Parts: sequence; C-alpha cells; structure tokens
Amino acid sequence: MPHFDDDGSDPVAEALELAEEIAPEIASILFTHYPDAETLDTLRPGETELETVRAVNRAVAGLLAAEGVEILAQVADRAAFRRWLRDREDGPEARLGWIDRTRLLRGAAAHRLLGIPDPVEPAPPRFPPAPGPTADRLLALLEADDRDGFEDLAQAVIAAGRQDVLDLAIRKISRQYGEEAGEELLGDLLAVAEGAPLGPSGWADLVALPVALPTGRPPDAAALGDSLLQAGLLPEDLELRVLPGWRSPDALAGLAPLALRRVLLDLLAGAEPRDLPPGDTDELARQGFGLLLGLQIDWDIPVWERIAAAGGLPEAEEEDEAAAAESAARFDRWRGAAFGAGEGCVPLALVPASEAGAEIAAFLEEAGTEGAALEEIREFIAVARREAGNEEVVCRPEVVGDGLELLLYTASGRFLDGLTLSAAQLPARAEEMPRLIEGLVRLVRDTPGR
Repeated sequence: MPHFDDDGSDPVAEALELAEEIAPEIASILFTHYPDAETLDTLRPGETELETVRAVNRAVAGLLAAEGVEILAQVADRAAFRRWLRDREDGPEARLGWIDRTRLLRGAAAHRLLGIPDPVEPAPPRFPPAPGPTADRLLALLEADDRDGFEDLAQAVIAAGRQDVLDLAIRKISRQYGEEAGEELLGDLLAVAEGAPLGPSGWADLVALPVALPTGRPPDAAALGDSLLQAGLLPEDLELRVLPGWRSPDALAGLAPLALRRVLLDLLAGAEPRDLPPGDTDELARQGFGLLLGLQIDWDIPVWERIAAAGGLPEAEEEDEAAAAESAARFDRWRGAAFGAGEGCVPLALVPASEAGAEIAAFLEEAGTEGAALEEIREFIAVARREAGNEEVVCRPEVVGDGLELLLYTASGRFLDGLTLSAAQLPARAEEMPRLIEGLVRLVRDTPGR
C-alpha cells in the first residue's frame, strides 16, 4: 500500500502512474475501503495514514473507471477478516488476498463508496431488425480469426436476445463450408453463451459433471454434488454451486445459445433453470448418463493493493505440473469414493456445460466394446454360463490396486470362476469397468448366498 515517505514523494501521483500502466491490461479491479484507522491497522499493520489510503483509492479508481475498467469495492470488516485469516498462515501476501465474497459491491454502489462519479452505463448495441448484416459481421470476424472481436459481438448479440442472427450465421457457414463448419460455429456460440461478465465477482460460467449411471435408480444427485464440493477439488479462486437433481445430457445438448444463457441467468438468480428442469431419473438410468449442473464463479479479480505492493501486475504463472498431477489424483480419489457410495456411478470430469456431450462421447470411445479385455470378459462369462446350466450367473467385481478382479457365481452362491485383469489390459479405469460389464451380466456387491 503506498504511503508518505520521508523523501516527500507523492503517493497519489505514484499510484496514478502505476494505474495508467496497468489500465490497458485489466477489465476489472477491486478496491478495499477502510471505515476507520483501527480497521486499516488490523488488516494492514503499520498502515495508519487512513486519508492517504482513501485518496489513493479515489484517484486510482477514478482514472481506471474513465479508462473503461470495471470498479469493484469491499468495506473492510475486522471480524470477517479475522475469521477468514484463521484458516491461513498469516503474512503480508496472505492478507492481500482477502475478498469479502458475500458483500462485494459493483456499479454505482462501488463508485459511491470510493467517492468517484457514478459509472456511465454504455447504451446496449442496437442491431438492424434484419439478421443478415449482423450475421455477416460475425462471420467476417471469424474469417479474420479475430477471436476477441467475435466473442465480444457474440456476447452482445446473445445479450440482445437475437437468436435469429445466430441461426442465420450458422446456416450461412453451413451452406458455404458444410455442416461440420456449422456445428463448429454452434459450439463456439454455446461456449460464449455459457459464460458472461455477470455475477458477484464479474464473471460466471455454467459447468457440468457427466456421470455414468448404474442400472436401476440413480444415486442421490444432491448427495453426490455435496461430496464434490466437500472434496475441495477446485482452486480457492473458483466457487462452485451445484444444483440438486439430475439433468439430461440430451436436453442440454438440445439447447440453443440463448436458452443456455437463460440457464446461466436463472442460476445466478438462485432459481431452477426453466430451460433445463430435472430429468426423469428412470429414463436417465436407461440411457446410462446423467448430469450435475453447476454455476462456477471466478474470484480471480485483480486487487489494487496486491498490484500496488508488487509495483505492477503479476506475471502469468507457468503451469505447475506437480500441482496439476496432485489435483488429478484428488479428483480420482473422490471419483473412486463416489463410485462406492453411489452404487457404481462413474463421474467423468467437470467440464464447461457445452462440452458435456463430448466428454460422454470420449468416455464411450475409450471404453468401447471393441477392446480385447471386453472380448475376454464376454468369453469368460459365456464359459461360466455353460457350466452353470440353467442357473443364473452373477458377477462380483472388485478393484484390486489399479486392476480388476471378476468373480462369477451362480445366483445361489456356487463359485464358478475368477478373472484378474491388470490396468494395462483394461479399456477404462478399473472403477469405471462395472458400468460397462453390467450390460453383460448382473452385478452383485456381495457373494451371493452369504
């Protein structure tokens, strides 16, 4: 935090110089307002120049707002800050990361708190009544590989509710380059529709967790969603809110971009999505897959105090391979636990909502019935059925390490045979195999007859 130095330097002028430097690089920024000197000293020990802090905030926020940067603000609260700090190792860097997520201010409320003029809301873009000119602009941006321009225009078209423009653009590109190009454009538009500069932090996305369901009744969706949240799989700057109830992958895949945006808006309002109500659980179980739908809020907001302390924006962090591997391992552990608790359900991966269908297709391809292991399992079951005669054959699968053991019995409990397959022999993870095998033989959790 800038403060008066003995050399007589002007902290406001220094802060404005830094603000001018970072303005082109950011879309939003968060300021903390301190109601009194005691609160300032609690959060920033040694910072006692309350009026200097407020003057810097006011000057920098005013300059950045004039440059088109969205201003967010929070009122420092000693009690809330202390509760937040209890779970963290105290230190200057940790203290700069506090964000009061439940009471963040935006728009005019943030401007007034910091003492700068209310924001001038830009008039929404107006598009011609006929969809052709705007559809042509979208396609021209796509042709020029201007990704930012394309996404900005698509966001504006979606916000204006002009599905006719999007439909025409898809038809035009399909006629010119083929149906595959039209499908690709639709995917791009869905990706734009599922995320927007909305919500408490300034950006929110729709995400989905596809789940391969066991035969019979699917497990409780709310319980599975709660376990996902409690597993702590997301980084701290992402917040996930999962809706209760299973959703249909087919219903999600059938949504147009504007309908997908309405789903996002409904979730932000805390309401059930009108365009994607819960699916019929019996039908989903027959189809084999269901979805958990979630709202993901991005809290990775540039914070003025962090920028001031560092003397500029932080450099982009390189991907930490070890951290990524640990994150993947945590997800795998949660998925294994979910498989056991959910009577054989197999969560796939948490993906953007528009990619849920592709995630399911990739799972089915990876675990396709052409694998040698499944052929071996089929033959193994067929031999056991011949030995069992007229009795029903059942299978008790057991994950052993990263491999799979299959034990076949008659329904009355007579042991028939066993088969052990290593991870290298399996077309999917051992935990996921029962979902594929249950189409070949009835599965049981315990040895029959005991």
